[in-house]
Amino acid sequence: MIDLNMLLYAYSNGYFPMADEDQNQEIHWFKPELRGIIPLNTFHIPKNLKRLYKQNKFELRMNSAFEEVIRGCSKRDKTWISEEIIEAYINLFNSGYAFSFETWHNSKLVGGLYGVSIGKAFFGESMFHTETDASKIALIYLVDYLKKNDFILLDTQFLNPHLKQFGAIEIPDAEYMNLLYDAI
Repeated sequence: MIDLNMLLYAYSNGYFPMADEDQNQEIHWFKPELRGIIPLNTFHIPKNLKRLYKQNKFELRMNSAFEEVIRGCSKRDKTWISEEIIEAYINLFNSGYAFSFETWHNSKLVGGLYGVSIGKAFFGESMFHTETDASKIALIYLVDYLKKNDFILLDTQFLNPHLKQFGAIEIPDAEYMNLLYDAI
C-alpha cells in the first residue's frame, strides 16, 4: 500500500507513481527528464472552448465526486490507475491533498480531472469525459481556480497534443525542480 507520507514526499521531490498493467499492477515511480507543465500566465483557451465555458452549459463543482472522477479516469483500455492507486488518492483526498474538478450536465457527472495540491503546486493526474469537451471545461475551471489562489505550478507530468492546445510545454528537470521548490 502506498501511504500518505510516501506520496507527499515523492511529489515534493518531483516523483509520481503509476501502476504497470503489464506487471501485475506493480507501482513504479517516475521523475521525467523533461516535465510537462502549463504555465499559468500563458494558459491558452481556444475560442470555441472559451465560448462554451461562458455559456455555462456545464455545472462546475469541486470535490463533490472525487472517487467517481478517479474511477472515470481509470476506465480506459490501458490504465495506470490501479485499485491501489485509487485507494491511495482517496486517502490523499480525505487528508486534504487531492482535489477533483468536475463538470456536470443534467445532474450527471460527465467529465473531470483530479490531482494533488501541495503548497502552491498542483499536480494534475488524469482527466476523463463522457460528453464532448467536458474534461477541457474542467481544466479551464482548474486553471481559473489556481490563478485566483495564486498558484505557481501546474504540473502535467508529460506533454501531449491535447495539453499543447492550452499552452503546455516541457521543461528540463532542473528548471522544474526550481519551480517546484518555489511553489511548495
